[in-house]
Amino acid sequence: MQGSMLHRPSSVCLPSRVQASKAGVARPSLRARCIRIPTVALAQRRSTATAASAAQVAAPSGQPRLGSGLGVKERQALAEQLGYRQIGADLPDDVTLSQVIGTLPKEVFKLNPIRAWLAVATSIVSMAACLYLISVSPWYMLPFAWALAGTAFTGFFVVGHDAGHRSFSKNKLLEDIVGTLMFAPLIYPFEPWRIKHNHHHAHTNKLVEDTAWHPVMQEEVKDWGESPKGKIFKFFLGTPLKLWASVGHWALWHFDISKFTDKQRKRVYVSWLACAAFAFGVLPAVVAATGWAGLAKYWLMPWLGYHFWMSTFTVIHHTAPHIPFKPAESWNAAQAQLAGTVHCDFPAWVEFLTHDISVHVPHHVNSKIPWYNLRKANDSLRKNWGQYMTEATFNWRMIKNICAECHVFDEQSNYRAFDEVEGASKWKIFDWQRRFMPNTYSA
Repeated sequence: MQGSMLHRPSSVCLPSRVQASKAGVARPSLRARCIRIPTVALAQRRSTATAASAAQVAAPSGQPRLGSGLGVKERQALAEQLGYRQIGADLPDDVTLSQVIGTLPKEVFKLNPIRAWLAVATSIVSMAACLYLISVSPWYMLPFAWALAGTAFTGFFVVGHDAGHRSFSKNKLLEDIVGTLMFAPLIYPFEPWRIKHNHHHAHTNKLVEDTAWHPVMQEEVKDWGESPKGKIFKFFLGTPLKLWASVGHWALWHFDISKFTDKQRKRVYVSWLACAAFAFGVLPAVVAATGWAGLAKYWLMPWLGYHFWMSTFTVIHHTAPHIPFKPAESWNAAQAQLAGTVHCDFPAWVEFLTHDISVHVPHHVNSKIPWYNLRKANDSLRKNWGQYMTEATFNWRMIKNICAECHVFDEQSNYRAFDEVEGASKWKIFDWQRRFMPNTYSA
């Protein structure tokens, strides 16, 4: 497609094969050790001591290189070490998002009302079937029924998600109604989410501005110290509990009226009223019919399952050791949306119930693409821009790196773990999860 192009120097995280223990004895480790790849030879890496403890991913002699970035085999080796099927080459600075969008076939933007309403029906029927399954399952099968129900519940969000992006219908009032009603059972206010989510799309992986998933800043960690607040944040954001952290995002971002302008507030109040109607109308009826245990059984556990997918999709799509958050002055829309968003394949039943929300790169290239056209758009992007895309199949090695290492923003290496920040306490749980979290990988 594009001939030979120059690429910028980039920071990448190479998992260490060996790490010194407290006793000074080397032990195996798959922690991501971050280094800067300069424009000169890759062999010139930091100091000899650092190089000895970092994985050496060097291109064989004569291996063609993509500009000043990593070579093809180097990127493939790094991808396997971090849990990705492919890590893309650096997208050139002069590529614009408009150029990328211009390569998409026009038909991917066409709305199909039948497909849109079919998603509504699929989600409602699937959730109803899951609630029946919960009602007849013995106690030892309930976790499986809850997992299935949480996935079906996520479909409600995805339908409202399309309505919020104006890719559900040509009728904007209808989209507002559908979005509000589909979000209400999740107690998720549609308009506050829509406002903040559109800001995320406009500023994906931009420091300070991105409202969806932002690394903690080192100054914040130092300010926390050993305060209760700091311990809570580190425990939730520095462990696999991060995969439910959207519960906190939901509570902190969508129910604070000070985060919205005077012009926005009337619509925000309407969304809050819809959530209140469900919370104080439907849920008390559930309690009256089934008791408090029934509320947990039929609503709370599927709701937590929904938040697992909400968190997991978001963190996988927008957090990777090799993908940087950038300040506004060096941020590039095409790099953030195309090369900085991760495509991840999940089991077919998950993708069916969640309406292909995991086909996420084309959605970030242009959010007007409805869910049922995402795969066709993704095929087009792979054909024209595939060498710059990062892709994976869901695996525990990728999750391990995200949960155990990608915590705090670092200008040179993209991320640091909480216990690598100067002056931070060395919690044993951080070391334990590096040792014992599953590390399986499948391309």
